Amino acid sequence: MNNFSRLRYFIYLSFIIIGGCTTGKKALQKGDYDASVAKAVSRLQNSPKNSEAMNVLPTAYNLALQNHLRNIEEAKASNDLFRWEAIMYEYQKINQLADDINSCPACLPLVPTPVKYIKELNDSRYNAAVARYNSGLEYLKDNNRISAKKAYYEFEKVQNLQPNFRDVKAKMDAAYWAAVVRVVVQPILINSNLYKLSGDYFQQQINQFITNYSRNKFVIFYSEEQATKQKIIPDQILSLNFDDFVVGQTYLKERVEKIKRDSVVIGETRDKKPIYGTVRATLSIFDKNISSSGLLDMTITDWRDQKIIRQQKIPGTYIWRDSWASYKGDDRALSKQEFAMTRKRESIPPPPTALFLEFTKPIYNQLVNDISVFYNNY
Repeated sequence: MNNFSRLRYFIYLSFIIIGGCTTGKKALQKGDYDASVAKAVSRLQNSPKNSEAMNVLPTAYNLALQNHLRNIEEAKASNDLFRWEAIMYEYQKINQLADDINSCPACLPLVPTPVKYIKELNDSRYNAAVARYNSGLEYLKDNNRISAKKAYYEFEKVQNLQPNFRDVKAKMDAAYWAAVVRVVVQPILINSNLYKLSGDYFQQQINQFITNYSRNKFVIFYSEEQATKQKIIPDQILSLNFDDFVVGQTYLKERVEKIKRDSVVIGETRDKKPIYGTVRATLSIFDKNISSSGLLDMTITDWRDQKIIRQQKIPGTYIWRDSWASYKGDDRALSKQEFAMTRKRESIPPPPTALFLEFTKPIYNQLVNDISVFYNNY
């Protein structure tokens, strides 16, 4: 390690040591009493005789305690329906201060009896759960999907606050199924035996997507077969149909180029000296494009009133390309790349079923993105 590297290491280490030696005095001066207590406790755990930390801790603790108790009284006096959550949070902070001090032997002589509010914390948690539970019941009374979704989240908060509170699990389950949108995805119909297998594969990809969809738990997709077996009454129907598709449109283009190259050795003199001249060739380049494309109609319909909620036309195109060449004349006029093209022969294009699958790939990507965007926050 060179001198410069040693210096950088020493400076870095010094900053770590200085940062670790804070006593909480600056936090106390800024009015961040909880942080001041935490830093003073940490300092006294590492250095029990640190005089500055010993001076800071009692003051910081008393100020932090009074601040939390003041916040509790203000919250109790408010009309906020969910004030008990704020009260619970304040009691949690007070109890955390006590736990921190009790874990530090050097701190206990300075703050001998840090107060803990166990019963008050439990009471506030219970009251917070009651408030959320009642809020959820009010939302359920509205008897609509949006309110049911809000009710679900209220009951979920109850479950987090007070596990097994009354019948919250049953209420949560009821709210969930009242909020869920059941979407039946109809199979794609392709009126061509030639493309049936390709269409089935495209359908399998869509089925896999809807089976694995999990971005919004309030949306459940069913295939038509699943909906029939499970006797599902849908909320929406998602139908997918090709308005049109064309497979294998062929375009062949020929380009003819006159090529010459100077300073090419074309012979030699009697005394074996090279003779330079110009060579010429006619190059014919063939470009073959086979285009396949289709337009998929995605329609989402409300099952009850048969109103179209969303309709999207999704295009997809795939072009298979091939190039080769031939020439007449002197091949020395050609570049390496041009000569290589003349060695290549026309390729056999993919079968129509493969071309069908290729143009459905961009359609599939757009389709799943559109479905995700539409339903993710539904």
